[in-house]
Amino acid sequence: MTICISGASGLVGNELLIQLLNKPEVEKILVLSRSALAFNHPKMQVALIAFEELDQIEVAEKIDAGFCALGTTLKKAGSKERQQQIDRDFVVAFAAFCKRSGAEKIGIVSSIGADALSSNFYLRTKGEMEKGVSAIGIPHTVFIHPSLLVGQRKEFRLSEKIITPLSFIINPFLFGKARKYRSIRASVVAQKLIDATLTNSSEVGQL
Repeated sequence: MTICISGASGLVGNELLIQLLNKPEVEKILVLSRSALAFNHPKMQVALIAFEELDQIEVAEKIDAGFCALGTTLKKAGSKERQQQIDRDFVVAFAAFCKRSGAEKIGIVSSIGADALSSNFYLRTKGEMEKGVSAIGIPHTVFIHPSLLVGQRKEFRLSEKIITPLSFIINPFLFGKARKYRSIRASVVAQKLIDATLTNSSEVGQL
């Protein structure tokens, strides 16, 4: 099985990459990235690309499944327009690339509350991304909607350093319909998305 990943340098993306590299049925992973990764692996091939040009890229071999964990913050992006480009447009372009390359399965990291009609900019952007990806028409398309992600990021985020310890205190009080707002480890998100995507399930389980 040949897998393609974008966003592999991020928190969930790195977990996706590591877990997929450890799966015996995965023979090759093509990583689309704007910069080099910190490690190499016999199964892994890194293609350094500008995502603005993704619609011009073709691969000779068939891709069986794609995984995308692209995303940024408004602070890091510098503008709402740039954040929309990364969180929405680049993800849709990646899905189109996977479809052109023969993929019949794709798993996308979205966000809890994603809604194309939301008045919240971030949630609206994620919702528009989901609509765009769905319109590509990959037969098995999975979106996972995590709440606060827990894990070791490469970059420092003050808000997460403050909120994460509090989330472990609050989590036990969130149950029933509120359970989905619990913080969750990036490794768990990756595992659930992989399972739902590769097993052709539309159910990612209780996050």
